[in-house]
Amino acid sequence: MKILVINCGSSSLKYQLLDMDTQTPIAKGLVERIGLPGAVLTHRPADGEKEIITAEIPNHTVAIQLVLDALVNPEYGVVKSLEEIGSVGHRVVHGGEKFASSVLITDEVMQAIEECIELAPLHNPPNIAGIEACQKLMPGVPQVAVFDTAFHQTMPPHAYLYGLPYEFYEKYKIRKYGFHGTSHKYVSQRAAKMLNRPAEGLKLISCHLGNGSSITAIKDGKSIETSMGFTPLEGLMMGTRSGDLDPAIVSFIQQKENLSSDEVNDFLNKKCGVLGLSGVSSDFRDIEQARDQGNYRAALALDVFSHDVKKYIGSYAAVLNGADAIIFTAGLGENSAEMREAVVDGLQYLGAKLDLEKNKVRGKEADISAPEATCRVLVIPTNEELMIALDTLDIIQKG
Repeated sequence: MKILVINCGSSSLKYQLLDMDTQTPIAKGLVERIGLPGAVLTHRPADGEKEIITAEIPNHTVAIQLVLDALVNPEYGVVKSLEEIGSVGHRVVHGGEKFASSVLITDEVMQAIEECIELAPLHNPPNIAGIEACQKLMPGVPQVAVFDTAFHQTMPPHAYLYGLPYEFYEKYKIRKYGFHGTSHKYVSQRAAKMLNRPAEGLKLISCHLGNGSSITAIKDGKSIETSMGFTPLEGLMMGTRSGDLDPAIVSFIQQKENLSSDEVNDFLNKKCGVLGLSGVSSDFRDIEQARDQGNYRAALALDVFSHDVKKYIGSYAAVLNGADAIIFTAGLGENSAEMREAVVDGLQYLGAKLDLEKNKVRGKEADISAPEATCRVLVIPTNEELMIALDTLDIIQKG
């Protein structure tokens, strides 16, 4: 079966068409500037040259039509007919408490996703637009929703509740939800295979480190604690997000800078993190380069970040009562040997120790532990699109 994976943002759309017999992509691409001047589709067949298509793309329906046209194009397409596509898997950011797993999309599911808009006002609306566009353009083709939050629905109440009046949870559903769930699920499954152990009995700490970063404690294949919270702002300092703060800082900044609540929220999400600390960039590669050129604030930002990661690993080791493996994934985790070394240094009490030669790996699955390590250190490139496709296939096959 061939499965189309769709990930809609407010003005962008990423896609992959995967052949599930081989679990490999046969085409992928990106639509940018939806609803804006200069819209463009970059389409990449797995065995061909990329094609760049410019067009007026006023909405997600037009964007998806362009994608479908590209997939069947006689020159650079990869299928002869859309009938070869057996299903569509959609990334949906927020499922709230309604969804603990991926689901076949029905009218009731769409209503539930719409009810979660309040929890993810920037993300769920374009996710919904993508689903509706596919339903319109591909009638009769099963559509599946795969939620960023679903993997973390196994967290117990003592992990997801905040120190607020319980009525706030009852009335407003204020609780920790967690994100990057599809990534953490994928790498935890790959880790079990690399360690040649079943998920049951396995204790993992998954570090998804990139422009957006989160850490998850995984026991028996299930999330029991994660660093992102009610929103993706909680947890680690990130590219532009502040991460954990004393809550009193928010009102303090509002008063000092004369900001509205929306403005301070925007500030904490878009102007803080390593960008704010370094003054250089939100891209860790730029910050590492600046540090190597003697930039003090760049070095400081990297030190704060690695300290944050190490602190979370330590706390999650306490929650898990030890760890069998620490996983590094996502852009920074997969590619920065220096960051991995900085994080693991000092975790010898956990039994974690790097082989510095093995740690030179970039973007490939590898066990980078020293032979004597009792807590393995793994690099596992994440593959959220494949995880979405696997979940979609599983639901379709179960009927």
